[in-house]
Amino acid sequence: MNKQVQDAVLVGLIDRLGSSGSWSGETHVQKAAYLLTQLRDVDFDFRFILYKHGPFSFELRDELSELVDDGFIDRFTPNPRYGPKLSATDVGKSLEATFSKAIRRYEESLDWIAEKLSDRNVKDLERLATAMWVTKKNPGADVGSRATELTEVKPHISLESAIASVEEIDTLRDQP
Repeated sequence: MNKQVQDAVLVGLIDRLGSSGSWSGETHVQKAAYLLTQLRDVDFDFRFILYKHGPFSFELRDELSELVDDGFIDRFTPNPRYGPKLSATDVGKSLEATFSKAIRRYEESLDWIAEKLSDRNVKDLERLATAMWVTKKNPGADVGSRATELTEVKPHISLESAIASVEEIDTLRDQP
């Protein structure tokens, strides 16, 4: 996907996350983008590594900053107890409209991930995205093995929560 299309898809993702009731902060966008690359047909050009709160892309972080600087998205803090939210601006929505054909290709996936993550907090997103990370690393491993690995890379996550997250990833992988 070229940069302009990728930017339009990111704006569409942020818009859908916000419309679905998600906090739509950077962590939400990071985890949604990662899960889209792993579970759907969205081929973002970002490299993800396992970082503090699960899979993270420095390239995506930089791209989000560029989108703010270019006026396509806005970063604002409605509640100082939490990090900033991201939202699509009118200029960003215009970018989406310009690349509407490309957006249509990804629309179902964007709507799907926004619905799946709409009520998730950062801790939920960390567990779910890291469960996807260990599943990708060990695709043939059973639930228990992947959950154990999740707790090894993220010791603050309980085995019970890890099992639930790995099972959820398996369910999401089976969805069309």
